[in-house]
Amino acid sequence: MRGSMKAYKSVAIDSQKSVASPYQIVKLLLAGSLERLAKSRVAIEQKNYEQRGELISSTLLILAELRMSLDHEAGGEIATNLDKLYEFIMGELVEANSENNIEQVENASRLLREIKVAWDNIPTEFQS
Repeated sequence: MRGSMKAYKSVAIDSQKSVASPYQIVKLLLAGSLERLAKSRVAIEQKNYEQRGELISSTLLILAELRMSLDHEAGGEIATNLDKLYEFIMGELVEANSENNIEQVENASRLLREIKVAWDNIPTEFQS
């Protein structure tokens, strides 16, 4: 059943990506990263290190994708600052993974929530 649910979620996400705007894709990626970090915190508390590693690794992949999608030419200083922030968060997560450090997971989550709130508040006319 678990494999079937995973496959279903994958198809559902792929379907959303094919009809979603770039704004919506970033919104989905940020939400997915926050969900994974919440689950990784629980995995650390339960000493489920395999799951913790998988969740943090998938979050790192999302953050790498977000970094690669930044348009430094059009985004200027904002894109540069986001790139540095994503890089910092990734560093926090690498350390959190190796040290089972919940505080670093929480710090990364807090920063990503701030980014998501700002992203969610972008006026509709600028969401493309």
